[in-house]
Amino acid sequence: MLTKRQNLLETIRGGNPDRYVNQFEALAIVGNPYSATNPAPKPGEVNIVNAWGVTRSWPAGTPGPFPVHTGDKIVCPDVTEWKEKVHAPNVVFSDEDWAPFVAQAEKVDRNEQFVTHYVAPGVFEQCHYLMEIQNCLINFYEEPEAMHELIDYITEWELKYAEEVCKHLKPDALFHHDDWGTQMSTFLSPAMFEEFYLPAYKKIYGYYKEHGVQVIIHHSDSYAATLVPYMIEMGIDIWQGVMRSNNIPELIQKYGGQITFMGGVDSALVDYPGWTRDVVEKEVRSICEACGTKFFIPNTSQGGAMSTYPGVYEAVAEEIDKMSKELFK
Repeated sequence: MLTKRQNLLETIRGGNPDRYVNQFEALAIVGNPYSATNPAPKPGEVNIVNAWGVTRSWPAGTPGPFPVHTGDKIVCPDVTEWKEKVHAPNVVFSDEDWAPFVAQAEKVDRNEQFVTHYVAPGVFEQCHYLMEIQNCLINFYEEPEAMHELIDYITEWELKYAEEVCKHLKPDALFHHDDWGTQMSTFLSPAMFEEFYLPAYKKIYGYYKEHGVQVIIHHSDSYAATLVPYMIEMGIDIWQGVMRSNNIPELIQKYGGQITFMGGVDSALVDYPGWTRDVVEKEVRSICEACGTKFFIPNTSQGGAMSTYPGVYEAVAEEIDKMSKELFK
């Protein structure tokens, strides 16, 4: 029987996996001093200000936190003033600060799992966190020069962060968040995405790959099928959070071997008050039968090993195990 790590590699390489990779089982996410000291809301908490000065809330019963842009809570209302308004937080910490996280990484059996670094939000999300989503999208048209400058600034910060993480933790995998669309469309046209974000991510993901990171997993629980060629170009190995609106079987047929698709169990369809095992079984079965056993990892679309309502993630995992026994023979 393959280890969880070996099974994931066989899956994304089109080899001979002996079962489905069961959601996030192969990833051992390890913290770091920056993430440990960057304030973040827990479910039910509101108006928590993070290291970038962004206010976020996580209302009870919702899938995750989101920025608050009411009143005076927008960090950078005018993107042309970003140099005065936006101040990247420190990512350089002492060896003593790193020590507990290095110890955490050392406890991971790297033959069984990938030591995984987690980043959220990504470059696009950081832009709209700082400016508010509508203002951000308008600025791509009205202030493209300032947007390029701000994206470069955020990218350089991510590269400094990556340098510190790679030096101390030596991660095998990166799990990076950045939602690039709604359920039905991308926020930016492919051409605009290529202009503004492809260069940034080629630098960031290229740095991780050059410094020992073997697998890059990118979370975007949205429609982003039109961006898959750019995902491949920037070095993404696994697109996590891929929703059914993307026509996953068609994407696997077209791009399998270049990228793997992780998702297919839309969280909104299974993770709700009064959820039932019958619904979970139906959703898991239908997507597994449609997508097959290579270049696909069944998973809820939510960006982590969690669910909004207790028991859903675990129920999905159990149904995936059942499908493995049925489809891998």
